[in-house]
Amino acid sequence: MLVHDPQPAGLVAPLVELGARVVWRCHVGYDGSNEWTDRAWEFVRPYVEVAHAHVFSRTVFAPSWIDRGSLHVIPPSIDPFAPKNRDLTMYEVLALITAAGLVAPDGIAPDDRVRSPAQVVREGAPADPKTPLVVQVSRWDRIKDMGGVLEGFVRYVGVEDVRLALVGPSVSGVSDDPEGQQLWDETAAAWRALGRDLRARIDLAAVPMEDPIENALVINALQRHASIVVQKSLAEGFGLTVAEAMWKGRPVVASAVGGIVDQIVDGETGVLVHDPRDLESFGAAIERLLHDPLEAERLGRNARSHVERHFLGDRHLLEYGALITELLAGE
Repeated sequence: MLVHDPQPAGLVAPLVELGARVVWRCHVGYDGSNEWTDRAWEFVRPYVEVAHAHVFSRTVFAPSWIDRGSLHVIPPSIDPFAPKNRDLTMYEVLALITAAGLVAPDGIAPDDRVRSPAQVVREGAPADPKTPLVVQVSRWDRIKDMGGVLEGFVRYVGVEDVRLALVGPSVSGVSDDPEGQQLWDETAAAWRALGRDLRARIDLAAVPMEDPIENALVINALQRHASIVVQKSLAEGFGLTVAEAMWKGRPVVASAVGGIVDQIVDGETGVLVHDPRDLESFGAAIERLLHDPLEAERLGRNARSHVERHFLGDRHLLEYGALITELLAGE
């Protein structure tokens, strides 16, 4: 029996008592420890310690009380055939993001699979699809630091013929993210405080969640259209949006936190910003790739190969198969 994350942790002990072999899979984690992480783990501990195996995305995420004999490290993976990751033609890419209202039509007929356009905050017309686009796709969550992306772009990316899109889910569509509306409002307020010329270079977009396939196709197309994908998280468990963008051959600039450092080899499969609060280094990394499209192309090509080798479902399935075989052999 596989139990995922803290929310259903109360099921672990009863299942063990009934004779089930139970694996507790934790997708969240933090690179270090502090008062708050210690208190959180002490709360969770009584519910999950009795599991026969504990699976984490990184060894450092496991608290010290986890028996190392029961600890298994299995990074997440992406499904290359899912709507968010499957191949799209260039026409599909433009038709999907046109229908979502994220770029100007430019003669492309909107894709009729998109029935609910994004809620977009912008100054003036939608971006010309030929204009280079820097994109962060994240939940409206403080650790994703949308405000930091905006500030770093404004202060340290001096290339004028480029736009930034901060894109997340519709805040009414994520029930377990109570701060979503507040973060959307704060980011929009920071955008409104900019001068008109700067506002014209930055779009905020909330993509509807009512139809998961529609949402996934729009995000897929947007990542494929992006010149650079960024993920300036302050903390991260794994960062699936990083693997998704890498799979699509995009150059990624990301913070060196959590599972991101297991995906990006700095300078080979993307660019890591070692201090996630260093806005100048973040902006400089974006500028460097905007000025060097051949380097951006090389990183994107290497990124796709890296994900193909390490972060697709076949590797994931084999590692879980080995774990289950081990548990059954121990009965």
